[in-house]
Amino acid sequence: MIAAIGCGQKVPSASDFAAQRQQMVQQQLVTRGITDQRVLAAMGKVPREEFVTPESRAASYEDGPLSIGYAQTISQPYVVAFMTEQLRPKPGDRVLEIGTGSGYQAAVLAELVSEVYSIEIVEPLAKSAETTLQRLGYRNVHLKTGDGYKGWPETAPFDAIIVTCAPDKVPQPLLDQLKDNGRMVIPVGDRFAQQLYLFEKKNGQLKQSATLPVRFVPMTSGPEKK
Repeated sequence: MIAAIGCGQKVPSASDFAAQRQQMVQQQLVTRGITDQRVLAAMGKVPREEFVTPESRAASYEDGPLSIGYAQTISQPYVVAFMTEQLRPKPGDRVLEIGTGSGYQAAVLAELVSEVYSIEIVEPLAKSAETTLQRLGYRNVHLKTGDGYKGWPETAPFDAIIVTCAPDKVPQPLLDQLKDNGRMVIPVGDRFAQQLYLFEKKNGQLKQSATLPVRFVPMTSGPEKK
């Protein structure tokens, strides 16, 4: 069933969105190699349509990113799933997210781990994401407005860190806040050429591997902002 919302524009009903969500899991994620059943279940459960702008709701499950205002985007579903799978999230994990955006990635993580700590530098986005997450019942997500480059030292260390904006180099504070045996997924590069990296910390040493070419919005903070 399709609901009309005025001016001839149509938006799918809740049942339509649910069907689109399952179709997205099968056609966009499974066919591209996402195999972690917990990640697939989370992607099939979180209502992406609640984390986009009203004018983008009908496009919620399209195979691409969407604008959420303030020059920010909600990532393509496959990228969200890929980054989440790379983290290998465990139920007892505490995860730091840099770049809350609309809160969608935080919600996916909240289905998989114990606690999510998320930082957003754009205050209106942070407030909107917090409202959405609370309305949907995600009580294990903790948000604050701030400079993600510096991480969240008061609640560190973290079992995993995920960064959804691209610095030109990996922030040292984030590496410092990663637990031993922890994993961090982060895009690095300029606006036009970025690579997604996986960092694994073992016995105080870091192992780095490139995983996927990507394009994220730039990180709008850095070492000069103390």
